[in-house]
Amino acid sequence: MTSTAAHGIDSPALLSWFDRAGRPLPWRGEGVSAWEILLCEVMSQQTPVARVEPVWRAWLERWPGPAELAAASPGEVIRMWGKLGYPRRALRLQECALVVVDRFGGEVPTGVDDLLSLPGVGDYTARAVACFAHGQAVPVVDTNVRRVVARAVNGVAEAGPPSNRRDLAAVEALLPARRAEAVAFSVAIMELGALVCTARSPRCDDCPLAASCAWVAAGKPEWDGPRRRAQTYAGTDRQVRGMLLDVLRDGDGTATASRLDAVWPDEVQRARALASLVDDGLVVRVDEGYSLPG
Repeated sequence: MTSTAAHGIDSPALLSWFDRAGRPLPWRGEGVSAWEILLCEVMSQQTPVARVEPVWRAWLERWPGPAELAAASPGEVIRMWGKLGYPRRALRLQECALVVVDRFGGEVPTGVDDLLSLPGVGDYTARAVACFAHGQAVPVVDTNVRRVVARAVNGVAEAGPPSNRRDLAAVEALLPARRAEAVAFSVAIMELGALVCTARSPRCDDCPLAASCAWVAAGKPEWDGPRRRAQTYAGTDRQVRGMLLDVLRDGDGTATASRLDAVWPDEVQRARALASLVDDGLVVRVDEGYSLPG
């Protein structure tokens, strides 16, 4: 097995750790389809795994594959999305299902370029599906991976501003030579960032890379580079959108304008949030109010 310990990533140690400590998530099991993995990856964008799993299971029970989802009503798709957040993803998933059925015969494509042609599939998701579903040795980079590489390889506490080209090249250089090990490496390094090499409280004593980590060797210096501003939620248009959509989703799919007016006191912000839901196709105007799309 090829090791890249000289670069701060001891592949054998990482893979051994993952075998012991990796979470038994349902989309990591045997026989999980590429569609099921794609669904998981889209749902997991900016959403904790614990919230994703029950919705993922419910969707697959209701719509086992892309053909079933493609035939569903948009309103029911939005309702089934629940409170995962960023509900536009639900409609994009249905659009994705339609393209998979129409262009790819109901099978999720294997190549990154074809995956990128699917609605709602960006660079991370395309590479994650190519790697985790189809076993391709392509670099997969998310926030967790960037943080592990920044610390273990570069010796800094944070990754700094993202650069798709630079980040992909850095991770690709770390992949083991053998294809199966490269795929396992991609899963393991992401899991390490999620469970051990976390942003705020890294558990270095439990880390399989501690002995070769450049950041640990440097004495864990504080980050002195640019920081991303923390995103707020309370009081934002996003919160108001969610509250308005909750009224429609949790009832019969319709609501009068006066019922929606009661959701939020700021009339200007409420109207702006409602208009954006209509523009996104998540809500439609009807005679006496609004409804989920038919």
